[in-house]
Amino acid sequence: MSQSATTIQTRARRFVEDYIDRMEQPKLKLLSPAEKEAQFEEAVAELERQGAVLIAHYYCDAEIQRLAEATGGVVSDSLEMARFGRDHPSRTLVVAGVKFMGETAKILSPEKTVLMLAQEATCSLDIGCPIEDFAPFCDEHPDHTVVVYANTSAAVKARSDWVVTSSCALPIVEHLHREGQKILWAPDKHLGHFVQERTGVEMLMWDGACIVHEEFHARDLLKLKELYPAAAILVHPESQEDVIALADAVGSTSQLIEAARSLPQRQMIVATDRGIFYKMQQAAPDKELIIAPTVGEDGTDCRSCANCPWMAMNAVGDMLHCLRNRTNEVLIDPELGRRAKLPLDRMLAFNQSHPG
Repeated sequence: MSQSATTIQTRARRFVEDYIDRMEQPKLKLLSPAEKEAQFEEAVAELERQGAVLIAHYYCDAEIQRLAEATGGVVSDSLEMARFGRDHPSRTLVVAGVKFMGETAKILSPEKTVLMLAQEATCSLDIGCPIEDFAPFCDEHPDHTVVVYANTSAAVKARSDWVVTSSCALPIVEHLHREGQKILWAPDKHLGHFVQERTGVEMLMWDGACIVHEEFHARDLLKLKELYPAAAILVHPESQEDVIALADAVGSTSQLIEAARSLPQRQMIVATDRGIFYKMQQAAPDKELIIAPTVGEDGTDCRSCANCPWMAMNAVGDMLHCLRNRTNEVLIDPELGRRAKLPLDRMLAFNQSHPG
């Protein structure tokens, strides 16, 4: 399992590096501010004409988030994206995010058309937990309850008993532990270790990680803290253990935005994808937001630089092409979708009965 997961993670890193190298090449045509605004207004009109709704993640480009806000869509975490799409009257959902988010939206709204802005956009956690390896791992431990993070494929969700997000992982694991259940956790080992440390619950762990959050390191965070000694440190739990240990607040994207608003410090060092700054600055306009430094594993310059390259694939121009040509539709086998919906429904029901 570990060797296979490592191979997949290596492949994911190479994919990211190839993508970033392409992005660094000279652009054939850069839009002027006026052209960008004209494209934005064109996208607003196209969404309205087709009666579609744009559902965007906090990590997307600010222009995508602004477009969702301007057209009655939503900017949120992955769970709320799917829930918003399920409850919205529109029959066409346009998802700005990564593959598993589009799949989750389709699982919860099988009767709706779900389009992805960027068909290539995926997630290293999803790639690092392929069903052909994960299913046998689960089969080897039939006495364990399978709990998977939302950042997984529809097939992996269908093989699980529970789906969790970073905002509800702690209470759900505590609930299962109280019921005497042994837990198999996948795929993010750092989030898993965080849950173990906070709950005291031992879990059988899959070996996966987010390539963006792994580039935050305690040594560099401490150096930045010397420059901003009064700053609060906000950390996503997909980060490594020694980074989490330095945090004033650890939480999901939504929880970190709330922490930026509610903490008394004026300066915030933020150790998660920099796309969050758009909504975080709205929530805390009086705060100074400082991105935590990132660096490669071998001490070289970072590759992601706190900006998921897959999230960066989402662009306003792509949305126009996607809507007009009905490209990148998310299709899921109905039986697979039915099985994947069961653990998602368990999570949604739990969150409804255990608010906060």
